[in-house]
Amino acid sequence: MAAMTETLLRVIDLETTGNSFTDGGVVEIGWQDVVSEEGQWRLSGAPQGRLVQPGNPISPATSAIHHIIDEDLANAPSWQEAAPAVLRGEPGAAPVALVAHRAAFEQRWCLPALSNRARWICTYKCALRLWPDAPGHSNQGLRYWRRPEGLDRTLGLPAHRAAPDAYVTAHHLRDILAMSSVEQMLAWSDELALLVRVPYGPSRHRRWCELDDAALARILEGDIGGNADMLFTARTELARRSESGQPPAAPAKAPQLSLRLAGQDASLDAPGVDTARSR
Repeated sequence: MAAMTETLLRVIDLETTGNSFTDGGVVEIGWQDVVSEEGQWRLSGAPQGRLVQPGNPISPATSAIHHIIDEDLANAPSWQEAAPAVLRGEPGAAPVALVAHRAAFEQRWCLPALSNRARWICTYKCALRLWPDAPGHSNQGLRYWRRPEGLDRTLGLPAHRAAPDAYVTAHHLRDILAMSSVEQMLAWSDELALLVRVPYGPSRHRRWCELDDAALARILEGDIGGNADMLFTARTELARRSESGQPPAAPAKAPQLSLRLAGQDASLDAPGVDTARSR
């Protein structure tokens, strides 16, 4: 009997001292493998983590997030020493792709020369497409909204450490793979994020399909300083309407200020206001 061949995807998570390659370094890399045998995807092995010497001190504010301090890294390898084997799957088979939640962050350090030019899947971008009704799309937010089958809570803690975070992301990946192909996920990941709700501005928290054409035009014109994801989503929504022949959405009503009598609170009745945001 011929041996079954496995397709390997490796989930990566980084903890760092800053936001980019120029203002910080990696202090920990975590990974969790997800493999396919005869079309069935599953987690393979335990989540792994490795401390890394960033080359600069860790600020107290950063340590407060992941609880790694300079003394923990006294004997840790440098990023250039630690990264290639993890990103390339050595020793063993090379992953078909690397995976991360908001992969653009990991890609700031996981440069093509280190990963052997691996392609990336972003589970955040895929989750926006497949779970638009989620209250949020952060790694931990999806964890508690979805409650993935088989996720061992102890292995997924503490949050903001590389191995547990990679383990949580791997469960999102496994379940996304039951709904979509690797090729489709790679295609979505190569695009900008297709947002579910407007992140800021006058239409904050509203779904894009609820905006009228004039509101979409204002975003495209940069009137509210939209970022690249907002511009991409606005263009995509306009294209969807044009292709489907959908009539423009009705203009939103102006916010109405409702004042109570003396001794009572004043309230603002404005659409899309969310007073209990969670991350």
